[in-house]
Amino acid sequence: MKKLFIDIFKYLFFLGLGIFLFWLSMRKLDFDEMIREMSEADYLWVFVGLLLALVSHIFRSLRWNLLINSMGYKTRLSTTFYALMVGYMANTAVPRMGEFMRCGVLSRKEKIPFNALFGTVISERLFDLLVLILMLLAIVVTQWALLGDFVIRMTAPFVEKLGDHLILFAVLSFTSLLMLAAGIWFWLKKRHSLHRLPAFDKINNLLSGLAQGIRTIDRMKQKGLFLFHTVMIWLFYILMMYVPFRMLPETAHLNFMAGVTLLAIGSLGIVAPVPGGIGAYHFIAKAVLTELYAISGHAAGSFAVITHAAQTLLNVVAGAIGYLLLFFVDQKPPSND
Repeated sequence: MKKLFIDIFKYLFFLGLGIFLFWLSMRKLDFDEMIREMSEADYLWVFVGLLLALVSHIFRSLRWNLLINSMGYKTRLSTTFYALMVGYMANTAVPRMGEFMRCGVLSRKEKIPFNALFGTVISERLFDLLVLILMLLAIVVTQWALLGDFVIRMTAPFVEKLGDHLILFAVLSFTSLLMLAAGIWFWLKKRHSLHRLPAFDKINNLLSGLAQGIRTIDRMKQKGLFLFHTVMIWLFYILMMYVPFRMLPETAHLNFMAGVTLLAIGSLGIVAPVPGGIGAYHFIAKAVLTELYAISGHAAGSFAVITHAAQTLLNVVAGAIGYLLLFFVDQKPPSND
């Protein structure tokens, strides 16, 4: 009961944070002007952007299949894709729930151990995080004249606070390292006696499965194909951000690199622990468009609202359809029976 209360409190807190960020980014805008902008938008470009998003999800499913197959389990592209979309649907409601949901759905459908699947998800998330970091660094280095002042303004408050609390930060870092070292020492010293604990085998099997999934990239034979799918995933991510620029007269002139910049920086809003990236994405996308590309606040706000709403609708509809197809239409036996 206590855990349920804590989970509800955390969810409401981050939902409230998202709503606050949304209000913060829109509070000074004329809503009548925004409604006019959105009513005159060419939604054909939004539709094309959603199709490009689906293509990127297909490549993500293909890449996930490579990781799963490298562990010796069989999957079908259709079931992996449907499970992925169910996960995206879950993420619109509860942050990070989608990773658990897509693994649970695919585990149930194809009879693959959940912990092994979750390990592959951790592996691909770490790889994508590396890609995102490299993309951000490349953008900052190649466009420092454009991004320099923006980066300094955005990071200045954090740097100032870090300087003010440098001793506290050092103490916390040292304490964390000390606790990690103590944990490793305890495991090495007591690992033989831990075997007698009732939950040891269950925890050990869970950790072994996670480790097996995480090591899939290193063990995978088709590394070239994995990299190709990764490039295609991010290329279509950029295109799904770039193409909707055409829907508004004020953003229609923005080039491909603007799409790369908005995707890379806007992704920080999507990964924020708020339901569906609400508020965080709007705040960052509006800041990027207004601060870097001199787009009016009304047009930038309209772009953020339309693209976020469209992606959310896609995730919910495709996720719901995927779940129905997996468990009520597709009657094929599990691939790993």
